[in-house]
Amino acid sequence: MASDSTGVAIVGCGNIAARYAADLARYPEMRLVGAQDVLPERAEALAAPHGGRVYGTLDEVLADDDVDIVVNLTVHRAHYEVIRRSLEAGKHVHSEKPLALTHEEAAGLVEIAESRGLRLGCAPATFLGEAQQTTLKLLREGRVGPVRLVFAEVNWGRIEAWHPEPDGFYAVGPLFDVGVYPLTIVTTALGPARRVTAFSSVVWPRRTRLDGSEFTITTPDYVVANVEFDGGVLLRLTCSFYVPNGSTRQQGVEFHGDDGSLLLESWHDFDPSVEVRTPGRDPEPVPPLREPWKGVEWGRAVRDLAAAIREDRPHRATGRQAAHVVEILCAARESYETGKPVELTSDFTPPAPMEWAL
Repeated sequence: MASDSTGVAIVGCGNIAARYAADLARYPEMRLVGAQDVLPERAEALAAPHGGRVYGTLDEVLADDDVDIVVNLTVHRAHYEVIRRSLEAGKHVHSEKPLALTHEEAAGLVEIAESRGLRLGCAPATFLGEAQQTTLKLLREGRVGPVRLVFAEVNWGRIEAWHPEPDGFYAVGPLFDVGVYPLTIVTTALGPARRVTAFSSVVWPRRTRLDGSEFTITTPDYVVANVEFDGGVLLRLTCSFYVPNGSTRQQGVEFHGDDGSLLLESWHDFDPSVEVRTPGRDPEPVPPLREPWKGVEWGRAVRDLAAAIREDRPHRATGRQAAHVVEILCAARESYETGKPVELTSDFTPPAPMEWAL
């Protein structure tokens, strides 16, 4: 990076982009250089409040020497192509999740980045949140003894009830869209997974958009996966685009060990409750390691990536871990389609704790 600050361009200016832009604009060491979208008016609306440029095409973004990091916020199916082209143009990349829709593509992106000495980061990075980092520290310290079972609940409700364009979400389903969140937290805690067995169903095929038009879904809106880790630890992951999170007590991530259970109320926000439950004792709330961010700080992983480049250290939300999570997702899909367990082969190094969580 040539200047004293890191130049960032956002590609894809949909629902989440404004939150990324607001975070990036707050960081004094970073500059929101501009934005690009297939709908130019969306790029203009995003860039204008921050004094950024509007790019007509991705090629224009990649030709701009002021852009150090491309933040890819495009729809799921476009992730691979945007990331590949950005890396091949010599840009560092942070992408929204998932990294790609096949493990082969995800692994290929990691290879391109590493062969060119570029950084590849990927959401979800909610494991960097205060509640999540507190949970991970308690696990490292053995607070609940050896962990043998993990339960993760992803009841994300009916996308069409709040999003004007739900089709892309239903095309990939809840497993690929939101199952990645707890999978990233759990693999951060436990390391790589080794085997997956899954079941799925289309619970409610006929849906209605906000404009009243109907559509039919074919990708399963309900998935249950059993994920096996080294040492025999088992994760039961439930993903649903039918049951709203607020309509069930089954939510968050639970780590169950020989000496008790560690309950993380949410895998999404940075400020949920963390609680230890020991047989025969009252539940024990655990305060966060520092004052938590309210909700999600979407730019936190991008800021960490930029700092890692400057400090010549590993960044935390890595493409290699994201590619392993994609392998888990693809293995679950293969398992529920074939009715057979699927072995995993990829690996990654779990990220370091945040400095304040050591």
